[in-house]
Amino acid sequence: MIRAWYVEHLGVGSMPYGSWETQAGPSVFAPFAVDADYFPADRAWMLNLRVDDLDGLIATLRAAGIVVITDPERDMPGFGRFARIQHPEGSPIELWQSKDVS
Repeated sequence: MIRAWYVEHLGVGSMPYGSWETQAGPSVFAPFAVDADYFPADRAWMLNLRVDDLDGLIATLRAAGIVVITDPERDMPGFGRFARIQHPEGSPIELWQSKDVS
């Protein structure tokens, strides 16, 4: 069920470990320290996906009833914009549009 959710809403066909190449460059699986405050304390990992049209994806996800959290203060000038969603079991997913994508 979770895999089907990723395929339907994010277009992700498989979730390999480590790093994998995308059109925009490498994507990386990078664990955080157990005491990191970057995502909910009851979760051990978060997936960060690079997207090329953050606003379009946000609109599509919201139309599908998925809660999307944006916080302009988390956006990083020179690095990009971010939004956060959760998959059906509650794990956070961060969506990132690089500053290099217009």
